[in-house]
This record gives sequence, C-alpha cells and structure tokens, in this order.
Amino acid sequence: MPSYRRERALGAPDVVVAGIDEVGRGPLAGPVVAAAVIVDPRRLPRGLASKIDDSKLVPAERREEIYLALQGRIEFGIGEASVGEIDTINIFHASLLAMQRAFAALPRAAHVAIVDGNRAPTLGCTAHAIVGGDAICLSIAAASIVAKVTRDRMMRELDGRYPGYGWSHNVGYATAEHKAALLHLGVTPEHRTSFRVISELLVVRA
Repeated sequence: MPSYRRERALGAPDVVVAGIDEVGRGPLAGPVVAAAVIVDPRRLPRGLASKIDDSKLVPAERREEIYLALQGRIEFGIGEASVGEIDTINIFHASLLAMQRAFAALPRAAHVAIVDGNRAPTLGCTAHAIVGGDAICLSIAAASIVAKVTRDRMMRELDGRYPGYGWSHNVGYATAEHKAALLHLGVTPEHRTSFRVISELLVVRA
C-alpha cells in the first residue's frame, strides 16, 4: 500500500512535495491526462489515506468516491496533451508534456516532485522518477486516482459526441467492441492516427 514515507524523507509536509502521475498512454483515442497532487496527511479524514492506491487497482466506483472525498483536502493541478500532440511528438513525450502542464497548474509551487515511471519531465524544481511510484507513494497514488477519474469523465463526454465506440466504459482502449466500431464507423478526430491499429485501418479503408 502507498505510504507517505518517501514524501517525509524529502522533508514533507514542511517541504512542498508534489506527486505526479499520468493515465491514458495505451488507448486508441482521447488525450493523455496527468495530475500533480500535494498531499498533507494531516488534512485527510481518518481512513481515507488507507483507501488511496494505484488507480489500476481501485474499482471505478471506489475511485469516484475517493476522488470526491479528496476534494478540498488536497491541492492538485490537471494537465493534458491532445490527440494532435500525441500524433506529432509521440505518446511518451506527450505524457511528459501533460505532466509539465499538471505541475504548472498547481495552486502553489512545489519544492520537489516525485513522478511515477523511469523518467521525470523537466520541471521548475528537483524531480525524482520512481518506478512503480503509484504503488509506493501516497502523493503519486492520489495523483493516479485524480488523473484517472478526470480522464474517464472526459471520455464519457466524448462518448456523447461520438457514440458507438463504447468510450463511456472502455475509455478509448482497444477492446473488441472498440475495434469493431472502428471497422463499421471509421476513425474520428479523437483517434490517435499515429497508433498502428488506427494507421492500418486508415490504409484498409483508403
């Protein structure tokens, strides 16, 4: 379970430590979204910290509950990189860009950032990349939940604009339903044409 141990080692909460994570690197459609979160465990209700975990391990309904419970108790910024940016600079660099934007959107400057993954973006402070950080660090785990809930909501909204692809529940991932819809309905402006599944489909339909 994630803990606040790494943040304390960096001087938190006296030193402002931001945890950063992103979601949406793998889907065929939609933006990549990142969140930067500043957590002070003293502001969390009893029991809430123990519920925060890597968003991939938390059921969707519980993620929403945790997200709502965190409102007003953490400081966070959201950043995203569009489909156009993903196709232009690739998904890896787009993910770093989304993280930079999330960090810049924080309501106050952080002194240190801890980032899930093996490479941290260039930020206005010292940044540490931590592999599996969303399973280790409370701030990163909170960021993963905030980013996941935010992106899922975006994809449900896009599902209303582009019905038939199942984005309200597959959130853009390459499910059988999504692939079948691509063959039947074609590619939307929200699909990542630089991804092989989409580029091959465009060739077939040309």
